[in-house]
Amino acid sequence: MTATYPQVGVLPSELIRVPALGAVAGERPRPGLTFQSTGPTLQFDSAEAVLRTLRERGLRISTARRVIVNYLFEAGGPASAQQIAGSLDRTPLDLASVYRNLETLEQVGVVRHFHAGHGAGRYVLVGGGEHEYLACDRCGAIKEIDRSELDSLRGQVHQRFGYEVGFTHFPMVGLCPRCAAVEGASAS
Repeated sequence: MTATYPQVGVLPSELIRVPALGAVAGERPRPGLTFQSTGPTLQFDSAEAVLRTLRERGLRISTARRVIVNYLFEAGGPASAQQIAGSLDRTPLDLASVYRNLETLEQVGVVRHFHAGHGAGRYVLVGGGEHEYLACDRCGAIKEIDRSELDSLRGQVHQRFGYEVGFTHFPMVGLCPRCAAVEGASAS
């Protein structure tokens, strides 16, 4: 199941939910075993809802921060800091500024980063909850999948090795169907 990221109306800031994690300012909660996150997760459905929440938390809404949040909503999926910085024609941002802002957005609970094989980390909005991925080691394609689709695999790993696993921070990496077909054809 490939996810889509529909743009919906602005969610009033009072309806944005932050799960109770018992976090204290400056202290990171211990992530769950199948949830490799670095902080709380905000529930939101628009860039304006995110910016309003940041403002309510005392964070400044700089041009860079606004541009990055808007880019992530328009991208509709994971993006690297390099992709974000390189695609901003009208408002160029240096890569260091993009990384600093992404780190702040992650600490607040707006984005999560994950590592998809080789290359730069990717950042994704988490307004609809945590996501899990499959990543192609050859072409770099990333496919978001529903957590429930990996439950049987998670169960097998737990049964055989005793580990509780998740694929939010480190996706499952292999070859996508197209790259696997190319490799299979060249092996014949």
